[in-house]
Amino acid sequence: MSSTRTQQLLADFCRIRQTSVDLTANLSVEDMVLQSMPDASPSKWHLAHTSWFFEQFVLNQYQPSFFPFDQQFNYLFNSYYEAVGPRHQRPLRGMLSRPSVATILDYRNRTNDQMVQLMDSSEPLPDHCLDLIELGLHHEMQHQELLLMDILHALSLNPFASGLLPLATTASTQASAGLQFTGYDGGLMSLGNSDEGFSYDCEGPAHQVMVQPFALAKRPVTNGEWQEFINDGGYSTPTLWLSEGWGRCQSEGWQAPLYWYQQDNQWFQFGLQGSHPITANEPVCHISYFEADAFARWASARLPREQEWELAAREQPIEGNFMENRHWRTRPCSDDKPLSQCFGDVWEWTQSPFSPYPGFKELAGAAGEYNGKFMCGQFVLRGGSCVTPKQQLRATYRNFFYPHQRWLFGGLRLARDI
Repeated sequence: MSSTRTQQLLADFCRIRQTSVDLTANLSVEDMVLQSMPDASPSKWHLAHTSWFFEQFVLNQYQPSFFPFDQQFNYLFNSYYEAVGPRHQRPLRGMLSRPSVATILDYRNRTNDQMVQLMDSSEPLPDHCLDLIELGLHHEMQHQELLLMDILHALSLNPFASGLLPLATTASTQASAGLQFTGYDGGLMSLGNSDEGFSYDCEGPAHQVMVQPFALAKRPVTNGEWQEFINDGGYSTPTLWLSEGWGRCQSEGWQAPLYWYQQDNQWFQFGLQGSHPITANEPVCHISYFEADAFARWASARLPREQEWELAAREQPIEGNFMENRHWRTRPCSDDKPLSQCFGDVWEWTQSPFSPYPGFKELAGAAGEYNGKFMCGQFVLRGGSCVTPKQQLRATYRNFFYPHQRWLFGGLRLARDI
């Protein structure tokens, strides 16, 4: 009889795999082939790559009867695993009209059948196999968020595009109360994950760090506050910006967050629900690290360090506006708690570089390329977004992006020294 852990993983596998397909329900075949920039991937590529991951790292090693669906898929749908072999160029994924979406769905179904057969076997699976399956499920959830990020960017380039969902009624548009801060004493703390539950290798090992007293804003920065930044010349004042950020701002013509546009002197935003007027008390979203840092300087504050964010957030319940809500839009801020909206709605930029913790060791084999090779030039974000699956999140979760990237659901919470 399979173990309790195997049974739970099997249930999670069936649910998570179906969710990925459900996310494409309102997409046409033409939508699913779009690649709007080198950083993004077509929807059908995400569906194929997540199947390739299980095929390559689990079935290839632990299913004796396994044979590949198509030998060419190892080349087409390998993302960045050098140890596995050569791969198709990332910027050209949008040129893959073949294999078709129908073939990709057949591939997923075949992979699903083999994985279910493996997990439903009477033979117990070794812990290393179960660890890889769990990693594969969290990997797929990451790609669910990426799929939504990428298709939003693609649809935004169509002047007549509608969103994936009808525009939902939002909460009150009453302005948020003035920004308040909650103070924390700091001290010696354990940073990183030491629980027995799932975490990525980059979240550990847990280690001691000294945190100076600090204050965090009770809520994220809102669209209304960002409009004040715009109106006060935030995008035209070089002294607010890091040098590299100012260069990006000038060369790419940044004048507002990504997906914002003006019409008849009113700001609108394009989202997964289509175009809608900016709601002043929703968290600002789709800003780069450079923009977040410039805003913080304008507000006489700074971005939090990731250890400060984790210290403040680790006592908070994992509650918020996540992908499961199928709302896919940030909700209005509330500031009735010492720390609100810590999880969900928008990823929060920190000033901490994505670098290894003391004692960090990469996983053995090709899976070791999952996080470690990206620990250069990127910054940590915390907390999740409205398109992040809830199951992904922990107070120790470290997301990371390059400082110029804006298509992620990224916002900010201010911090101050005290």
